[in-house]
Amino acid sequence: MVSDSLKLYVKVWCPWCVMAREWLDGHGFTYDLIDVEKSRASMDEMVRLSAQRYTPTLVTGTGAVLPDFGPDELEPFLKKHSIAP
Repeated sequence: MVSDSLKLYVKVWCPWCVMAREWLDGHGFTYDLIDVEKSRASMDEMVRLSAQRYTPTLVTGTGAVLPDFGPDELEPFLKKHSIAP
Protein backbone atom coordinates (compact mmCIF):
# COMPACT_ATOMS: atom_id res chain seq x y z
CA MET A 1 0.00 0.00 0.00
CA VAL A 2 1.26 3.50 -0.69
CA SER A 3 1.26 6.33 1.80
CA ASP A 4 -0.90 8.70 -0.27
CA SER A 5 -3.95 7.10 1.31
CA LEU A 6 -2.98 8.38 4.77
CA LYS A 7 -4.88 11.10 6.59
CA LEU A 8 -3.22 12.82 9.53
CA TYR A 9 -5.59 14.73 11.80
CA VAL A 10 -3.77 17.40 13.82
CA LYS A 11 -3.99 20.52 15.90
CA VAL A 12 -1.12 22.57 14.49
CA TRP A 13 0.15 23.69 17.93
CA CYS A 14 0.19 20.14 19.34
CA PRO A 15 3.81 19.01 19.96
CA TRP A 16 2.96 15.36 19.24
CA CYS A 17 1.38 16.42 15.95
CA VAL A 18 4.55 18.31 15.01
CA MET A 19 6.65 15.24 15.84
CA ALA A 20 4.34 12.99 13.80
CA ARG A 21 4.59 15.30 10.78
CA GLU A 22 8.38 15.52 11.10
CA TRP A 23 8.67 11.74 11.33
CA LEU A 24 6.40 11.11 8.34
CA ASP A 25 8.11 13.82 6.28
CA GLY A 26 11.57 12.58 7.26
CA HIS A 27 10.71 9.05 6.16
CA GLY A 28 9.25 10.12 2.82
CA PHE A 29 5.56 9.54 3.52
CA THR A 30 2.84 11.58 1.88
CA TYR A 31 -0.45 12.22 3.61
CA ASP A 32 -3.42 14.53 3.73
CA LEU A 33 -2.96 16.93 6.63
CA ILE A 34 -6.25 17.82 8.29
CA ASP A 35 -6.33 20.59 10.91
CA VAL A 36 -9.29 19.70 13.10
CA GLU A 37 -9.40 23.19 14.60
CA LYS A 38 -10.10 24.80 11.21
CA SER A 39 -13.23 22.80 10.53
CA ARG A 40 -15.88 21.36 12.81
CA ALA A 41 -16.63 18.81 10.08
CA SER A 42 -12.99 17.62 10.20
CA MET A 43 -13.14 17.23 13.97
CA ASP A 44 -16.44 15.37 13.69
CA GLU A 45 -14.97 13.08 11.02
CA MET A 46 -11.94 12.29 13.20
CA VAL A 47 -14.18 11.53 16.19
CA ARG A 48 -16.40 9.30 14.05
CA LEU A 49 -13.39 7.37 12.73
CA SER A 50 -11.43 7.10 15.97
CA ALA A 51 -14.05 7.39 18.75
CA GLN A 52 -11.90 10.01 20.51
CA ARG A 53 -10.92 13.71 20.27
CA TYR A 54 -7.13 13.63 20.66
CA THR A 55 -4.50 14.41 18.06
CA PRO A 56 -2.51 13.29 16.24
CA THR A 57 -4.72 10.65 14.73
CA LEU A 58 -3.67 8.72 11.63
CA VAL A 59 -6.16 6.96 9.36
CA THR A 60 -5.17 4.64 6.51
CA GLY A 61 -6.98 4.16 3.23
CA THR A 62 -8.26 0.83 4.51
CA GLY A 63 -9.74 2.45 7.61
CA ALA A 64 -7.14 1.40 10.19
CA VAL A 65 -6.84 4.08 12.87
CA LEU A 66 -3.95 5.05 15.13
CA PRO A 67 -5.48 7.52 17.61
CA ASP A 68 -3.66 9.85 20.00
CA PHE A 69 -0.19 8.43 19.33
CA GLY A 70 3.43 9.25 20.01
CA PRO A 71 6.29 8.91 17.51
CA ASP A 72 7.33 5.52 18.91
CA GLU A 73 3.95 4.04 17.92
CA LEU A 74 4.01 5.30 14.35
CA GLU A 75 6.57 3.00 12.72
CA PRO A 76 5.13 -0.26 14.17
CA PHE A 77 1.62 0.77 13.08
CA LEU A 78 2.74 1.50 9.50
CA LYS A 79 4.70 -1.77 9.30
CA LYS A 80 1.76 -3.74 10.68
CA HIS A 81 -0.44 -2.36 7.90
CA SER A 82 2.27 -2.73 5.20
CA ILE A 83 2.33 0.99 4.48
CA ALA A 84 5.51 2.29 2.88
CA PRO A 85 6.45 5.71 1.51
